[in-house]
Amino acid sequence: MDELASAHQPRMFSLQKIVEISYYNMNRIRLQWSRIWQVIGDHFNKVGCNPNEDVAIFAVDSLRQLSMKFLEKGELANFRFQKDFLRPFEHIMKKNRSPTIRDMVIRCVAQMVNSQAANIRSGWKNIFSVFHQAASDHDENIVDLAFQTTGHIVMNTFQQHFAAAIDSFQDAVKCLSEFVCNAAFPDTSMEAIRLIRHCAKYVSDRPQALREYTSDDMNVAPGDRVWVRGWFPILFELSCIINRCKLDVRTRGLTVMFEIMKSYGHTFEKHWWHDLFRIIFRIFDNMKLPEQQTEKTEWMTTTCNHALYAICDVFTQFYEPLSEVLLADIFAQLQWCVKQDNEQLARSGTNCLENLVILNGEKFSSEVWDVTCACMLDIFQTTSPHALLTWRPAGQEEEVGEGKHMVRSQLFAGLLIKCVVQLELIQTIDNIVFYPATSKREDAENMAAAQRDALEQAEETEADQGMYRHLSSQHLFKLLDCLLESHRFAKDFNSNNEQRTALWRAGFKGKSKPNLLKQETSNTTVHMLYGKVSGQVCSEALAYFISLTSESHREAWTSLLLLLLTRTLRMPDDKEFISDPIMCKSCEFVQISSLVLVTLAVTLNGASQHLKT
Repeated sequence: MDELASAHQPRMFSLQKIVEISYYNMNRIRLQWSRIWQVIGDHFNKVGCNPNEDVAIFAVDSLRQLSMKFLEKGELANFRFQKDFLRPFEHIMKKNRSPTIRDMVIRCVAQMVNSQAANIRSGWKNIFSVFHQAASDHDENIVDLAFQTTGHIVMNTFQQHFAAAIDSFQDAVKCLSEFVCNAAFPDTSMEAIRLIRHCAKYVSDRPQALREYTSDDMNVAPGDRVWVRGWFPILFELSCIINRCKLDVRTRGLTVMFEIMKSYGHTFEKHWWHDLFRIIFRIFDNMKLPEQQTEKTEWMTTTCNHALYAICDVFTQFYEPLSEVLLADIFAQLQWCVKQDNEQLARSGTNCLENLVILNGEKFSSEVWDVTCACMLDIFQTTSPHALLTWRPAGQEEEVGEGKHMVRSQLFAGLLIKCVVQLELIQTIDNIVFYPATSKREDAENMAAAQRDALEQAEETEADQGMYRHLSSQHLFKLLDCLLESHRFAKDFNSNNEQRTALWRAGFKGKSKPNLLKQETSNTTVHMLYGKVSGQVCSEALAYFISLTSESHREAWTSLLLLLLTRTLRMPDDKEFISDPIMCKSCEFVQISSLVLVTLAVTLNGASQHLKT
């Protein structure tokens, strides 16, 4: 070290002799050689980081020659001498920032891979560690060279020597993940994701090699080694890519992660799925979301949204193993999405809930339906925009200041999203019970029947459409209670002209006074579609319509009244329909016929033209 200390003219005589001595002592038994290398390796760590580039180049080149000689001898199972011997390359790559030296280290390691791959065992860890350091570099040549060799290892070397590299498989995937996360080279990022996808094929094709692999530092049951050594590293690194990278790269990472689950999930054990979804749910973790509001909004609108639909697809594909361990967690995640102040994510949450129930409802047990209905009830209650009825403008002296104005804007934006969610939930219940096409078809039939004055010929909606036949009366009434509560809230708001005016003057919802007419009428429409609605609800609806004074408000109820009257006229003359358990509760529906006729007489004077028809 003293010889090399001269800044202007260092002497390398002793360094050359150390190389020669190392070469001649390499044939000692491994335990002796390991002790010698502890001293010499530490010396190479320091010399390889010498500020004089000539000295560092000589050191790295000497290491290359010694390494090639050492690797020729191979390595016995359960020994780690290669890992110790190649460690100076890691140290130099980590500590020396000279582009020339870093490039040289990459080239030396690449040469080792190309010529000695068959003999490398524990040394793979050092090799991937060096390439991991290179992956985050800003020098394009260094990144390209390192990635080229990494790609060769994954595509070719693993194909031939996978068993020898199992101990370093996780390091390889982590190295690829680092290439993906280098934002300076997007093409490399995409190609690295493709290589991670290829790694999944090795795990799928060679599970036995993973099961049979043992090491001193791993105490895992043989049945779980495929997960711990194979699937988990791949899926975990893809989740890291999703959390670290820009939109296009993380979207590709998300797609590949779920592709792997869909392609190979049939081989997963139940408890593997539990571990996996703990990783997936990190995508929605508030603590990990970007701090900037614009970035957070983009994250929710894109990545969270994409992940939500993908989760539901996977859950549907593997319903049997997943329903027992993950249904409650997935419902909780959907509820989280619906409750966020992000309209698209909230809409997606209700949409995914609908898809999940429609696609899997036939397999639901009574207990699962209990959980499902409870989930819907909770979403209805937590997204009800109660503040619409309770908000009051602040006093004039408090109106100044941007802070309060911003708080009000955020409150109003959140209330608008809740209004949207309520409408989405109403439609979700309709679609779940009858399927989307059924309700729309019936609406069209009703209108056509009214227009041609042939109500008696209209066909009744089949009871076996949608999830209707799978729901007990208890579940149906729970859903109806949700709708009724939402309907009454909307009706209270629409009737409170003073509150609507105050909100409108404060800047809530556009150029006209806010209303919840659609929520008010949609709720009752779905009630009618059940065809099992109580006389009390129908009486309320008719009496309310008679009391309306606003033409636009009456207009909103026109199609609903048409549906109500159509339903009444479709009722059978005999009383056999009362055998339906829900109709038993609703038989008083017949009693409203006289009120219907009275209402007809009243509305003929003021209702719209197609209602008169």
